Amino acid sequence: MSSIAIIGSGKIGSALAVRFHAAGIPAVIANSRGAASLVEFTARFEKGIKAVEAQDALNADIVILAVHFDSVPAAVAGVGDWAGRIVVDATNAINFPDFTPRDLDGKLSTEVVSELVPGARVVKAFNTLQAPVLAADPSTSAGRRVLFLCGNEKNANRTISDLINDLGFFPIDLGWLSAGAPMQQFNGPLAKMNLLKD
Repeated sequence: MSSIAIIGSGKIGSALAVRFHAAGIPAVIANSRGAASLVEFTARFEKGIKAVEAQDALNADIVILAVHFDSVPAAVAGVGDWAGRIVVDATNAINFPDFTPRDLDGKLSTEVVSELVPGARVVKAFNTLQAPVLAADPSTSAGRRVLFLCGNEKNANRTISDLINDLGFFPIDLGWLSAGAPMQQFNGPLAKMNLLKD
C-alpha cells in the first residue's frame, strides 16, 4: 500500500485527515510548525493519522499539498528529485478576500506547482469542495459527493481516482491538466457546481 502524507493542517488538510481516518486509510500529516504542534489534533485519530515532521512527510509515495498556494515553495523545499512519486495539488491560486483568480502570466496554478516538484507526477484534486463539505460524510441522500481530478500521467490519475473512491467520494477524471485544471479552479464551473449542490 502506498504511503500517504498530507502537507498542511489548515482547513483543507484537517478535513482530509478526518476523511482518511473515517475511511480507515492510514496517513501522516505535517505542517510548518512541527509535529509537536499537531499532537492534540492527531490524538482524536488514535493511530490512523500520525503527526510527523514536514521533511519526513515529503518522503511519502503520495504527497497531498493542502497549503496556501503561496506556501508551496517553502513546503516542498529540500526535495531535489521526486523520482516519479505523486504530488496532489489541492491548492487554489486565488486573491483574498475577494476570491478572484490569481494572475499567473497565463500559466495554470498546477503548472507552477509542477515546476516546484521536478520529477513528480502531479495530479490536481481535493480543491473543489469547501473544507466543511470535504470533511463531511461523502455519502448523501442524493448519492456520493463528486471530487474532480486531472493530470498529465494516466497511471497517477488512476491511483488518485482509486484513492478518492476509497475515501467514499465519486471521482471524475477530467484528463489533461490543460483541459481539467481551469474547470477545477475555485471560481471555475465545476467548483461552483459542487459548492452550489451542498
